[in-house]
Formats: sequence, structure tokens, C-alpha cells
Amino acid sequence: MKRSASAIAVAAVLGAVGVTGALAQSSDQSPVRIGVLEDMTGPLSSIGGPGNVVAAQMAVEDFGGTVLGRKIEIVSGDDQNKPDVGLGIVRRWFDVENVSMVTGLGNSGVALAIQNLARERKRIDIVIGAAAQELSTKQCSPTGFQWNWDAHAVASTVVNGLMDATQAKSWYFLTVDYAFGHSVEREATAIIKDRDGKVAGSARHPLGTADFASFMLQAQASKADVVALANVSADLVNSVKASREFGIVAGGQKLAAFILQQAEVSGLGLDVAKGLVTTSAFFYGMSDETRAFGDRFASRFNGRLPGTNQAGVYSAVLHYLKAMQAAGTDSGETVAIAMRRMPVTDFVNKEAHIRADGRLLRDLFLVQVKSPEESKFQGDFYKVLAKVGPEKAFAKISDDCVIPKSAE
Repeated sequence: MKRSASAIAVAAVLGAVGVTGALAQSSDQSPVRIGVLEDMTGPLSSIGGPGNVVAAQMAVEDFGGTVLGRKIEIVSGDDQNKPDVGLGIVRRWFDVENVSMVTGLGNSGVALAIQNLARERKRIDIVIGAAAQELSTKQCSPTGFQWNWDAHAVASTVVNGLMDATQAKSWYFLTVDYAFGHSVEREATAIIKDRDGKVAGSARHPLGTADFASFMLQAQASKADVVALANVSADLVNSVKASREFGIVAGGQKLAAFILQQAEVSGLGLDVAKGLVTTSAFFYGMSDETRAFGDRFASRFNGRLPGTNQAGVYSAVLHYLKAMQAAGTDSGETVAIAMRRMPVTDFVNKEAHIRADGRLLRDLFLVQVKSPEESKFQGDFYKVLAKVGPEKAFAKISDDCVIPKSAE
């Protein structure tokens, strides 16, 4: 179900709407507002948070600062990892501030709630960090998109990669106890069992846990080949530190993280993080283009390099603005159609396409954290073990996703 139309073709397909939009833009001079909703100060803030706001601003500036003759503004809010808080912010954005698109959305529980609201209000949401599979299956939306990855993609990349390379058969999960962790563990378990592996056990922890000693003792006692971390950000950093303290890898077990971003490796240091296997959609050392983006970002963000979420926000905002320009209107339903029909091209994605369920079909990478000796420059954290094309990374479109034909 790939889409291959160019921006010109989209404009032709949406010609009637485009004329209406062009006429409307002369009288509507209100700003086009894009909202970035994230955990700004809590346990997920290091991999999203204020950095995602900077990335969105960079995309707006690179687009030219205006669309359809209207100034583009970025607004931001702190969801505190609470769906009700996020819903309160976004309701105000939609009803009072006329925000036309919401992005960021690193917490899966928050993202699911916002996608439902955006569907009701016919506004666009582009989920960057959240990986819950439901976002593009049973809770998919004509105006909803999932950009970086999803639970199946990160599970299949890590599980298949390790089982192919090491014949690891038994797995133990340490899982954060909310929608993201549940979804990743469920997808990974299905893949392991399909390959005649087994799950030796699992433990769940609350978001924002500081002490992982008891969890690591359980993982060690399981004697599983792989201890798999289905958590992120501060929880992931604390888990990896505890695994080193309790000698998980030194004792012969392998340690894998389904998602491990630049900020987390930086926080751990290469000496602690070295050898970790994970999934990535972007990293600083990928290419000259990614390094150029990273250097620009760092110059605006206290020297901190971007991670996959910042690259994703930039890509999503830029594609949204291109689609709005092509459609000639800010109507969420119409712009969403244009987004699906236009290829996604930026410093990471080359002619990537968006499926009917809102899933961006992109390349992912199985990577391993380098040792200090292997790292050649600041931010040189990963070596690529395998490139995983979208046809292997992502599950087929689900029968649970019902999108009207007119929205494709």
C-alpha cells in the first residue's frame, strides 16, 4: 500500500480543495500553530522534552517560517506522563488556540489518548517516540501517524537480530509498567515463541524507578540467555547501571535494550554502555547529513546532540508543512491525505512512504554501542550490525485498523 505521488501529483489530486484553500488563505492570516507535547521535566524528558521543541523550531525555520501565507508558531506543553494532563493541554490547544497538529508524544498512554481526541476533532497527531502497537492497529486514525517505530518493529529488530547472530533461545524481560512496555514485551514474546525460543520470566517496574537491584537479581537467577530491557530514558539508564553492578554481562548473559537513544548512551558513558544491542532509526554518525543536523541542533541546545526523537520531530513537522502547502488548506483530513500520498524525504529518510494506517515505512538499524576505543569522535556511539528494511521491520497492516477509503 505504498504511496508514490509527488507533491505536484498531490496538488492535482486535491485540486478542488487546493483552490478553496488558496482563496481562504488571503482572508485567514492567523498563525498556523503546531503543538509539541512531551514529558518536559520527568523521567522521559532526556530523550524528548525540550529538545523536541528545538527540533520543531528548526523544521519551521528551514521551511521558511510561513505556510499558505501564514506565520508558523510552535507551542509546547508538559504532559507529566499523565494522559489526563495531556488531554487537558491539547483540548485547550484545539478549542482555544487553534492548534492544527500535535507531535512529540513520547509516552504511549498519553499518545493513545491524544490520538483519540485528535480523531474526534479532525486534527492531525504525529506520534514520534511512543511505540505502542495499538496506535497503528486497533486505535489507528485517519488523521494519526506513527513516525519513528512501533513495538513490533523494535521487538523484531532486536529479537531476530540476536537470535540470528547468537542463537540466544531464552529471554527475561524487565518491562516498564505502562502501555509501551506491555506492547513491546507482547510483540517480542510472540516472535521468540514463533522461533521456538522461550521466555524464562519477566518483571514489571513503575515509570521512574530508581533502584533496580531486586530486578537484576531476578534476571540473574532466571539464567536466561538474554536480559531484555523494555524501558527507556532514566529507567533504562538505571537498569543498565544495575546490570553492570550485578555482573549480568560478566556472568555470561547478554543485555539488550529495545530502544536506546543518544542521550541515554551519553548519560551512561561508553565504558558502561559498550556492547549493548538496540534498535535505531537515526544516530549522529550515520552520514554527513545527520552530523550536519546534529551540529546545528547542538549549537542551539547547550551542546547536546540530538537523538532519534529529535530527528523524528524535525522530519514530521517538515513533512506536515510540505503537505499543507501542497493541499492548499489546513484542514486536518485533507492534509492527512496529502501526507500519505507524498514521499517523506529529509536528511534521514529518502522517498519513504506512509501506509494507510499512518505507519511511516522507513529503514531501521540493529546497532551495538561502541567501546571507548572504537569511538572516533564525539557522539560516535553506534556500529551498525544490520540494516532492516521496512518490509522486515514492520508488521503487515492490521485488520483491526479501519480507515475509510477516502482517507487513504
